[in-house]
Amino acid sequence: MSIESFRLEVSQDEIDELHRRLELTRWPEELTGVGWAYGVPLKYLQDLVHYWRHEYDWRKAEAQLNEWEQFTTTIDGARIHFAHVRSPEPDATPLLVTHGWPGSIVEFQQIAGPLTDPRRYGGDPADAFSLVMPSIPGFTLSGPTHDTGWEANRVARAFAELMERLGYDRYGVQGGDWGAAISQELGRIQPERVIGVHLNLIPGAGATSEPTEEELAPLDPAERERTWASWHRFEGWLKEKQGYADLQATRPQTVAYALTDSPVGQLAWIAEKFEEWSGSPIDRDHLLTNVSLYWFTRTAGPAARIYYERSHAASSGRPIEASTTPTALADFPDDNFIPLRHIAEKTNNIVRWTSYPRGGHFAALEEPDFLVTDIRAFFRDLAHL
Repeated sequence: MSIESFRLEVSQDEIDELHRRLELTRWPEELTGVGWAYGVPLKYLQDLVHYWRHEYDWRKAEAQLNEWEQFTTTIDGARIHFAHVRSPEPDATPLLVTHGWPGSIVEFQQIAGPLTDPRRYGGDPADAFSLVMPSIPGFTLSGPTHDTGWEANRVARAFAELMERLGYDRYGVQGGDWGAAISQELGRIQPERVIGVHLNLIPGAGATSEPTEEELAPLDPAERERTWASWHRFEGWLKEKQGYADLQATRPQTVAYALTDSPVGQLAWIAEKFEEWSGSPIDRDHLLTNVSLYWFTRTAGPAARIYYERSHAASSGRPIEASTTPTALADFPDDNFIPLRHIAEKTNNIVRWTSYPRGGHFAALEEPDFLVTDIRAFFRDLAHL
């Protein structure tokens, strides 16, 4: 049950090897005039690789990450890395914030300060949080894992143990992507300890089949229109964007060889998602720090396994257990799926649902002010429920 201090220190040999590999890249041909339709455009990636090799400063990024106190501990056989950013406010609410794929704790660099120290950022000190930001087992600094079965429920149970070890009896949770699935599970398995679940993606709440008149009849006009939009976006996902998930859910080890051997391959695999899933610009240094963490830790394969574990879990396909924990959604219009409240309310205790005018899948990087405002408002309002 020991918790050990951690400091990120990549050896210079590792950095030099990355640079050599970038210089020796074998570039493929591409079709002209097709844009992003066939994947990442050659010129886009060549420019990004040139910047990664000649201008991007890993040591600067490393120092910025090391401004957070970081630790490791072993839970259920896995080494779990986490950043623990304590608020200067004595009554701050503990908040567990979880990333997704292909992300990392790098996503939270713009929201950690305003959440932990609102007084410094012009906010109300009553809205302060003490943040626990773990790396999901298998991902970056919590990788690799050495056994099977690390799907969302098992991760949630490990994170519940982590919060107990840190002495937090009552706490909130927040997440998007896999972090949303893990946060939902925490709300289900520990409703007596999780005071609220804040999400910027709500799994399983979109239309996955063409809506029927019977399904549409009880809905108001706005929700009917949103249901059709949700279905059309899901159709597009199945046709054009599902491939990476199918591959990681079936043969994560095979794709791991290419991504672990080629930094440009790893970059393309992740950069495509940052471009395709975002609605607002993302700073390329944040992107490259995130990619560098995957590269230096050799965790492309271990991180991909979470898709395999979900699709092969005994619980796969079973009805989702309803949660009683108060839940909020910050809805960003350019995320992969359009969530529907009438579906979300079947398995979630929705008490707040706020739609924002812009932003996509990586809300903490794209629209940090919106996300911080929504998290503060949700947990502030919980006191009045």
